[in-house]
Amino acid sequence: MPTDDLPETFHVTTDEQLRAVSNLTRHRIMAVLRFEPATITQIAERVGLAKGSSSYHVRLLERAGLVKVVRTRKVRGVTERYYAMSARAIALPDPGEGGPDVLMRHAVADLEASPAEGERHVRMAHLRLTEEQFAELGARLQALADEFRELSDPSLPDASLVFALFHPASRQQAEGGAK
Repeated sequence: MPTDDLPETFHVTTDEQLRAVSNLTRHRIMAVLRFEPATITQIAERVGLAKGSSSYHVRLLERAGLVKVVRTRKVRGVTERYYAMSARAIALPDPGEGGPDVLMRHAVADLEASPAEGERHVRMAHLRLTEEQFAELGARLQALADEFRELSDPSLPDASLVFALFHPASRQQAEGGAK
C-alpha cells in the first residue's frame, strides 16, 4: 500500500490509544510499519519478538486504530495479513504539567539501543530567544523534517530525527517539583 493513500495524521485521543502508543515494543512495531506493510512473522523478526508476542501487540494497535490490515493472501491454507500504519504520522496529546512525555522516552530508548559504532548526531543547545525567534525556529525545524521526510526512501536503512524545542522549568518550578 503506497503511503500516498494514508491520511496525514492520526490524532491519539483516547486512553486506549495512549496506552497502545506508550509501550516501547508497540512503538518499535509501528516503526517497522512506517514505510511498508508487514506480516506478523516479518514484524516479529524485525523487532526480535516471538510471533505470539508480536501478534498480541499488533492486535492492541489494531484495536486502537493505529494500524490496519491492508491486504491478505492465502499461504498453505492460512490467511496471511499485512499490516500498515493508519496514517503517516501519529499526533500525541500534550502530556500536561509533570506528565510523562512518551515520545521523548521512546526516542531516548531508541537512541540508547542504537549501535554505538554507528554515526550519530546528538546535540543540545541552550538558547535565549524572543517568542518570535522561538516560533520561527520551531517552524524551520518542522519544515526541515518535512523536507527530508519527502526524500525518504524505504529501501534505505532507517534514520530517526527527534527534536524538542521547549522552555525549561524555571529554577523555582524545578525546586518546587523536587520537594
